[in-house]
Formats: sequence, C-alpha cells, structure tokens
Amino acid sequence: MGQVLILGTGGTIAGTGSDPHRAWAYRAAQLGVAELVAAVPALAGVQLRTRQVAQVDSKDMAWPVWQAMAQALDEALRDEAIEAVVVTHGTDTLEETAFLLHQLDDGRKPIVLTAAMRPATAPDADGPRNLLDAVRVARAAASCGWGGVVAVLHGRVWSGAQVRKAHSHALDAFDGGGAAPLATLLPRAEGSQSAAADAVWEAGAAPWPAGGGLGWALLRQPEAKTPPRVEVVFSHADADGWLVDAALRQSADDARASDPQGRAQALRGLVVAATGHGTVHARLEAALQRAEAAGVVVWRSSRVARGGVMPRDGDVWPAAGTLTPAQARVALQLQLLRAQTEPA
Repeated sequence: MGQVLILGTGGTIAGTGSDPHRAWAYRAAQLGVAELVAAVPALAGVQLRTRQVAQVDSKDMAWPVWQAMAQALDEALRDEAIEAVVVTHGTDTLEETAFLLHQLDDGRKPIVLTAAMRPATAPDADGPRNLLDAVRVARAAASCGWGGVVAVLHGRVWSGAQVRKAHSHALDAFDGGGAAPLATLLPRAEGSQSAAADAVWEAGAAPWPAGGGLGWALLRQPEAKTPPRVEVVFSHADADGWLVDAALRQSADDARASDPQGRAQALRGLVVAATGHGTVHARLEAALQRAEAAGVVVWRSSRVARGGVMPRDGDVWPAAGTLTPAQARVALQLQLLRAQTEPA
C-alpha cells in the first residue's frame, strides 16, 4: 500500500473553543492538519503524509485557496508514492470545493473530502471519526483502482458532484440533493486498532464517480489569476431586478477603474436561484434580459432543496440541472474560464 496524503485547509474540524459545553462558541481553523491526525490513534499505523494548504474558516473560502489546493493535488497525483488524498475542509462551502475538484479531476486516484459539524474540543466532536472514515475510504478506493472525488461525512460516502449541506447544525448534515449515497460505511471490526478494515462499506446503487477531466492546470493559466466574476441572485416575491441593475452599474464602474479591457472586474455571469422548477419573477426576468444584452451569461438553478432544474423546450436560459446555486456558480466560472483560455 502507498501513502495517503492529508491536505489541511482549516474549517470546524480544526476548530477549538474554551468551553466544551458550548460547542457552538468556537473559532474555526485553529489546529494544524498534523494535530488532527495525531488525535486519531487508529491512524498511527497508516502510512500518511500531511500538508497544510490553507487555514481558513470555509465561509471565507476564496479562489486563491482553490488554486493552492489544485496545485497540491496535481503534485500529489503525479507522485507515485501517494495512492490517495484526503482533504480536511469546513462544512459551509464543502459542496463548492467538492464540485470544483470533481470538475478538474481526471480520476487517476481517489480524492476524499471530509469535515466536521463540531469543533475538535466538543464532547461530541465528529471530526476524528470522519477523518478516520475518510482515510479508510481513500485506501479502499485506491485498492480497487478507483479515482474520482467523494466526500465522507457521518458514515456515508457522497459523490463530489452531488454532495451538499442540508442541515445547518445537525451532525448528519449532508445529503446528495435527492441522490442516494455511494456507500454506507460499516463499523470497524471489534477491537480493531487500525484504519485497515477488511470490509469498509456497503455499496449503494450508483457507480463510483468519474472526474470531469478539465485538468488541474486550468487554475494555473494566466487568465485564472482573477476568476470570472459570477454572482448569484434569488427570485422571490417582489423581486424587481434592482440587484441585477446595481451589479451591472458597479461592474461597469469597476471595469473602467481597474482594467481598460474590462476583464478583471466586469460581471461575466449570473446564476438565478429560481423558484420551483426554474421559474423567475417577471420583473427580475426583465432585468436578467438587460444583463444578457450587456454580455452577461445567465443560468437558472433552483432555490428548492431537491430536484433542480431540467432543460425544457423553449427555455430562455440554460438550466443548471441538479446543481445547487453555489455549485452552478462554480460551473459557470469554469466554463467562462475555459472560454478565455481556449485559442480563438
């Protein structure tokens, strides 16, 4: 067996608080990834490497962190000594990072994201179990020759393209937006003191995910220094498009001030979190049409938790499928970035 690389990015899993009975009162991203590993005795016998890529509360996730993560993953996947990678992350934006990595990945080796809903100092801290489970899944997937991006949380394995946070504070906080988990983890053998268990999961019906294959180098292109600006707007009662028009004005002002060609700050895309199956308030729709006339790409997602928006005849704007609004934003950023980097 090769080594498992654990990349740390911060999050609640690395958070600490002063009062274990007030688990909600903590600061995220306080412990290094090596400290997280040291707190899980069952990992002592596993060949591991650790690397701190970032130390952020995931609510503050940003493009430079994603770039650093992509660079670290590219290097790890090229390293013959590494068989799999685990990424510790915060829960708030895990669905965005997981989707991004899924889109870039070529499926050579398994990449497993994990997180925690409780800080490391909480009596019911879930980080140690989730980290151990993530390593178990990473090693088992590597032994099967599987690549792809998955997330391991609360005893279940989710596709990186589908996972999303579905509860604001429960330990069992994630689901697949209506899709079943790829697998449910089995408990370790009684008395087991290591992360090597014969039976790791009870497989679900869905196949192991294949990566989108865009390539890690996409985020290292000169054009990727500043990502295409894509914003999310919601359709709701009384939605009149005021925010869209304000964004267009601000975009024009910023572009003139910072970049004569208008590439750095200009609004490039809008994802509307629509009502129901992709419906949009008439007044907001009019504003989105003005944005499209100004060169902004418009996509529709749904603010509804499950089902998404499927394409239909006569659609004015593309449907984002089952992606959440946040995931659709990432997808549109990547599409726009590819368009910038491809030769004319």
